Amino acid sequence: MTTPATASTRVRPFHRSPEHAYPMIVRGEGVWLWDDQGRRYLDAASGALVSNLGHGRADIAEVAARQARELDFVHGSQFTSPALHELAERLVPFAPPGHWRFFATSGGSEATESAIKLVRQVQVERGQGQRDIIVTRSRSYHGASLGGLAASGMGARKALYAPLLREEAFAKVPPPDPTADAHHDARALEALFDRVGAERIAAVMLEPVIGAAAPGLAPSAGTYEALRALCDHHGVLLVFDEVMSGLGRTGRNFALEHWGAVPDAIIVGKGLGAGYAPLGGVLVGEELVAAIAQGSGSFVHGFTYAGHPVSAAVGAKVLHVLVEEDLVAAAASAGERLQRELRAMAAMHPEVHDVRGFGLLIGLILGAPGEARPLRRPGYAGAVNRAALAAGLSVYPGGGGEPDGRGDHLLIGPPFSITTTESDELVERLDRALADARCHLATFDG
Repeated sequence: MTTPATASTRVRPFHRSPEHAYPMIVRGEGVWLWDDQGRRYLDAASGALVSNLGHGRADIAEVAARQARELDFVHGSQFTSPALHELAERLVPFAPPGHWRFFATSGGSEATESAIKLVRQVQVERGQGQRDIIVTRSRSYHGASLGGLAASGMGARKALYAPLLREEAFAKVPPPDPTADAHHDARALEALFDRVGAERIAAVMLEPVIGAAAPGLAPSAGTYEALRALCDHHGVLLVFDEVMSGLGRTGRNFALEHWGAVPDAIIVGKGLGAGYAPLGGVLVGEELVAAIAQGSGSFVHGFTYAGHPVSAAVGAKVLHVLVEEDLVAAAASAGERLQRELRAMAAMHPEVHDVRGFGLLIGLILGAPGEARPLRRPGYAGAVNRAALAAGLSVYPGGGGEPDGRGDHLLIGPPFSITTTESDELVERLDRALADARCHLATFDG
C-alpha cells in the first residue's frame, strides 16, 4: 500500500542550476516572452533555435488539441497513424531530390542516436560488419545523450561523462576552414581514412553549418561535394546533422542547399515542432531502408514516443505554415539584414571578434579585445547573457568549443517572423548588454 504524502512533503522542479532563480515565463507572443512580474523579453534565440515560427500561435495549438481529442497515442511497434503519414508527406517539398523515409523521434538527441544506430546496422546488413567507426568534427555538438556526446567535439559539455563515453567509436576531423579551397576538408578526411583505415568507417556525420560548438562556421563552396565523392569512393555513408540548421533556419529548406551534396540521411529536430511539441527524426534515403528491408527486415531500435500522433500533427502544421507564409525566404531576408546590423554594432565592441552565419543562424565570436585569441578563462558569454536578460533580451550563450575548453560566443537566432522594428530593438538591447558586461571582461582575461 502506498503511504500518503505528509503535510511536509514538497516537490519542486530540478533545474540545471538548482539554486538559481529563473524568471517564471507565463506567456509568449511572436518574438516576445512575458514573466509573472510583467517583464517582457525579446527572444533573440528562439529558445534554443527552436521556436522558429514565434510564440503563441493559436492555429498550431488548435491542431494539437484536436489531435489529442481524436487520438492521443499509439505504440509504433504495433500501429501507425494518419498524423505521422501527413508529417512525412509535408516533408516532401523540403527534402532533396530522391526517395526518402522518415523515422520520427521526440527530439534532436534521440534523432542523433537513431542515426548512429542506423548507419551501423546498414553497414552490417551490407556485410560490412567491420565498419564500427563514425567520423565527426573536433568542434561539433550532436546532442546531450551519451551517444550524442561521444560523437560531439565540445569538451566542456562531455568532460564530466568521459568515463561513460565510447570515444573510440568516433574519430574526429578538424573544423572547416571557410578560407581554404574546396578540397581542404576532403584532404583532412582522406588523411583520417588512411590513418584509421577506410574499411572501418561506417559514416561521416557533420553539421553543414555548425551550431552550438562554433556558431555559423561552415566550409567554402564545393567542400561537401568533395566529401560526398570521397565517401562514395570508400563505401562510407554521409549524414548531415540539421537539427539546428534545418527547416529554414539558414534561409534555405536545409542548410545543405547552400552546397550541392545530398547525404544518405538527414537528422532533424528543434524547428520541426517549432516549440509547440517535442519532435525530431531522421530522413533516411531509400537505399538505406532497402538494406534493412532486404536483410534482417527490422531496424533494431525505437522509442516509446516515436511518431507520437500529437507531435506529428503539430509538425505537419508547422511545415504547412512554413510553406504557406513563405517563412524560409523571410528567414533569408531577415537574416541578411540582421547580420549587417550586428556587424555594424560589433565594430564598437573590440571583444566581438567576428559575426558570421547563414540566414538567422548567427554567431558572435567573443575573445580578448584587440587579439585574435579566446579569453584566458571561459565564461564571459554567460556574463553577457546575464546583462542581456537584465536588458530584456534572451540570447544563446556558449563556450567550450576550443580543444582546451575555451572559446566564448553568442548564438543569435530569432523567430523567422521577426519584424524590422524588432530586429532593430534586438541589436539595440544587445549593444547595451555588451557595454554593460564589458566591466567584467578583465575577470575572464586576467
